[in-house]
Amino acid sequence: MGIPVRIVTGVSLSMLVVIAAGVLAQRGATPATSTSVSSDATARIVSAAQAVLASLDEAGRAKVQCRFDDAAQRTRWSNLPSPMFQRDGLRMGDITPAQRAAVMTLLQAALSRDGYRKVTNIMQGDEVLRTTDGGRGPGGAPNRAGGRDARGPAGSGRAGGPAFGEAEYYLAFLGTPSVTAPWMLQFGGHHLAINLTLAASQASMTPSLPAAQPASYTFEGRTIRPLGNEHDKAFALINALNDAERSQAILNYRVADLVLGPGQDGRTIQPEGIRASALSAPQQTMLLELAREWAGIVTDAFAEPRMAEIRANLPQTYFAWSGPTTNGSAAYFRIQGPTLVIEYAPQGSVDHIHTIYRDPTNDYGAKFVRR
Repeated sequence: MGIPVRIVTGVSLSMLVVIAAGVLAQRGATPATSTSVSSDATARIVSAAQAVLASLDEAGRAKVQCRFDDAAQRTRWSNLPSPMFQRDGLRMGDITPAQRAAVMTLLQAALSRDGYRKVTNIMQGDEVLRTTDGGRGPGGAPNRAGGRDARGPAGSGRAGGPAFGEAEYYLAFLGTPSVTAPWMLQFGGHHLAINLTLAASQASMTPSLPAAQPASYTFEGRTIRPLGNEHDKAFALINALNDAERSQAILNYRVADLVLGPGQDGRTIQPEGIRASALSAPQQTMLLELAREWAGIVTDAFAEPRMAEIRANLPQTYFAWSGPTTNGSAAYFRIQGPTLVIEYAPQGSVDHIHTIYRDPTNDYGAKFVRR
């Protein structure tokens, strides 16, 4: 949005130049500067990744380093716990405290402040799950290996009981961390999969899967809700719609789990629900802020261009809902646009949540990576 074209008597040209400069500064930067900011972010991530590699011995580097063209590793992610889903990479429980600190520094470089908090809260919740009634979960409810956890690629399921906790998360690099050549950072475990593909000033953090069980827990006297903002913002939006709008948004059938979860790469679905162009400006803002909970997990240098892309495609974006509309209920919702699919799917209760974040045009950096 430019400066309003309105002539104000007594305002000099120089003053208008100053005002224009201020508007540009508030918005961010010119495209050239934005590219520079993104390149700087890549350099910070690469530096942190190299520090991880430097902290490892030869065996550790062999575990964490994979070929960039390893298609099997690229798609080796799931919400299932180990060893039900076998991940390759560097296991957090197998490294020293100093090496683990280097990994967490890398995550801080790759993610935004809110994204890092979300990821660490998910991991901390899995530690709560491990220590609560032998992994049976809050209230002693049996943990069904993550509930209706979507299955990963064929052959990924393995026999054996589930293993929970912060030790059961894995780091892998596909390709050598580089400020110019494409490479990929994978980090994940039970209820978490971060897939960040980087190539100089470009980045894609899709597909990624942030989930939570328990969805609410107490730590050091504080209530932690890893996906609390997602839940609250969605219910605020559905309840901001009038009856006619809500009738368009709410699906006439039940959706109980992710449609485009693990193992569904390349699958497409038809948009459903209410089109964002039919929403008021405040409602559209609410929808964008809801989408930001996923797009904003990555560091701000990449999150802001991503949000600009989502905003540009907003007229072709849909919001769909399945389930009750009373806050605190278990309800599914989906945000779907030309370059965006977000799903939020409670697994039978509000205390066990799966979500997925995809870009059907750029999963695994397809736009800027040669296969």
